[in-house]
Order: sequence, then structure tokens, then C-alpha cells
Amino acid sequence: MSAETPDFDMPYHDGEIEVQMRLGVHERSAMLGRRMIRSHLIDQHRDFYADLSFLILSSIDDQQRPWASAISGAPEFQSTPDDKTLSIAATPIQGDPLADNLKTGADVGVLGMLPEVRRRNRMTGQVGEVRPYGFDINVLQSFGNCPQYIQARTVESTGFNPIPPETESYNRFDTAAIEQITNADALFIASAYRDSDTVTQGADASHRGGKPGFVNVLDDRRFVFPDFRGNNAYNTIGNIVKNPKTGFLFIDFQTGDMLTMTGEAQIIWDGPEVEAFEGA
Repeated sequence: MSAETPDFDMPYHDGEIEVQMRLGVHERSAMLGRRMIRSHLIDQHRDFYADLSFLILSSIDDQQRPWASAISGAPEFQSTPDDKTLSIAATPIQGDPLADNLKTGADVGVLGMLPEVRRRNRMTGQVGEVRPYGFDINVLQSFGNCPQYIQARTVESTGFNPIPPETESYNRFDTAAIEQITNADALFIASAYRDSDTVTQGADASHRGGKPGFVNVLDDRRFVFPDFRGNNAYNTIGNIVKNPKTGFLFIDFQTGDMLTMTGEAQIIWDGPEVEAFEGA
């Protein structure tokens, strides 16, 4: 396949197209999507994933709830045996729902980030072979993502930790959770939509960033944050329009503490909440 030949005639599903049409960007989004979204990993992206110290994954549990997870391993714990496969030599940490969601054929979203150089790439795929110490992801769609709102930082993996992490579960935010959300300069979103076998549907992992405080906690079960214009694909919002079930992950990059949750999201299209953030 030549570089000029698009992998997809239309790389978006109907939810993404609905949002693009609403915001008046569909024609431009379709043109860029045909050029940027591929059904395989280009060499540049294969090298990129091999350099990562951590990976963000979205997965779906037995109740069809998306979860956002982080996974890390020894240096070069990710490899690409071919341009359709991402092979991961690591396992989820104890207590992470990802461990139960890794089933062959299951939808999974992938977000790779190199914060120190503000680069990120994304892909949607499905779980391939699952091994005792790792698993494969088969590529459905792969694309680069703009560097906007990525906070520059160095993230290093410590590799295998023989001490199981402490985990706690709640059905609402306690004081520590509220503090972690309020102080966050980044969050990770897991969303999903599938009502057919088309490769344009599946699970998605995405990132939002801003200055600490850009996420506003409303009460012990709700928070709100702005969505700024990016690549005009609207993958996350397109999924939420069709399926409001959504997962979120907050990482404290100083302590390593992670807060993951699943619930439902609502898009606020206009009004004072949007006007409060310039450019939202």
C-alpha cells in the first residue's frame, strides 16, 4: 500500500461524525483522518512504543463499564513483532480491573505518551494472545496525536515490584480522592462504543491536561472539566454521545498513587460551565 492510499474511506464511526457535524468540522476531520488514521503501525510509531516507560490502556469489564489503567515494566517492555501487533511484557498491578478484562478478542484502547518530549500516539485494538507475563494487542486503528496540554515531565519505570500495592475501593470520593483530583494536571479517559464489527468502533484511551485545578470537584461523586479543541476527531466525545459509560484515571506522578473510577459522563455543550474556560 502506497503512502498516498488511505487505509480507510471513512475512519470514524457515526458518533464521532455526529459531533464533527454539530461543530462544523466534519469535512476537515474526514480529510485529515484519511491521511493520519491507519490500520497498522508505521515504523515511527513502532519505535515510539519501544521507548515508553508506561502505557495507558482502556478496557471493558463484564458489566460493560470502561476502565482506564496504567501499566509499566522493565525497559523496552513493549515491542512490535509486526506492524499489526503491539506485544506487552508486563501485567496489571494487583487490584486493577484490567487484569480481569484482558480476554482474547476484547476491545482495548491504547495511549502511549512520552511526556518529557510531549509526544503521544493512540491506537484502538483487540486483545490477542494472553500470556502469564504479558499479552498482545492486535491493531484496528493507529494514529498520532497533537502535543497540546501535555505537561512536560520525566517518567521512569521501576520495573517489577515484589511488594503488592495497597488498594482501597469506594463508591464516592473521600478527602484524599478529592485532593488528588483537584491537584491533577492530567487525567486519562476510557470510553467505548460498539454495536457492530466495524474497525472504526471499539475502546479508546485518551488524555486531557491543564494547570492544577482544571478539574473541578462538584461533590463526592461528580467532577467537571473543560474540553479544548484538539485534532477535531472527537473520538472520546463521539463515544460518549453513543455510550455515556466512561472510566477515568488520575495519576500522582510524584508518589505513584493512582485513582481509577468508572461511571457515566455527560457532555455540556454550552452555558456558564463552558464559558468559564477560555477556548473550551
